[in-house]
Amino acid sequence: MAKKISLDGLKIPEHVAIILDGNGRWAKKRFLPRNAGHAAGAKTVEKTIESAHNMGIKYLTVYAFSTENWNRPQDEVNALMKLLRNYLEDCITRANKNNMIVKVIGDRSKLDDDIIEKINVLEDASRDNTGITFTIALNYGSRDEIRRAVTKIAKNVKDGEINPEDITEEMISANLDTKEIPDPDLLIRTSGEIRLSNYLLWQLAYTEFYFTDVLWPDFNEEELKKAVLAYNGRDRRFGKV
Repeated sequence: MAKKISLDGLKIPEHVAIILDGNGRWAKKRFLPRNAGHAAGAKTVEKTIESAHNMGIKYLTVYAFSTENWNRPQDEVNALMKLLRNYLEDCITRANKNNMIVKVIGDRSKLDDDIIEKINVLEDASRDNTGITFTIALNYGSRDEIRRAVTKIAKNVKDGEINPEDITEEMISANLDTKEIPDPDLLIRTSGEIRLSNYLLWQLAYTEFYFTDVLWPDFNEEELKKAVLAYNGRDRRFGKV
């Protein structure tokens, strides 16, 4: 049996962002439908939240459904939306039981009304909790997020509320979906893919990246510890010498 990783004395990242990849391949390896992989992946999310909280991670953000995922087969999209509906309902109980704040980022306008209502209820119900902040990126694309932020700022300029030369990086950040969340310290992507896939492009400017071949449903506490261990081996200079 492999020796368990100890994080004693190590620096724990405040904010970890994850690209949950490999659900379909996990299912295919087991001769199961892709939807079974997504269901298994949802259970892994719950375990990872608990592990992150126990390690002292304060913010966990996961890429659940991208703006590009609408291009998947309709039956898979429908199954994902059904899984999402159930997850959002169950998440209210889990959030309050575990003192967890839940936020959803992304363009909600393309989601069904009942899903939007479930998101609003979940965010309101968990707003006053004080534990880990769990953020779900849903119908999210970073380019779309930046476009929406620029549109808001452009309207303010048009209305004479600000001048173009007054626009700062801080102002742009304040108009992003993640305005109340610090930028990630560590990004994890599973399943061996090495790309960002339109995820948090602005926020990841100085984030440390960790890629693993482990498929998302197989990701566990020890794999999260490996990522944190790798993070501790990085020299974060933020452009300085």
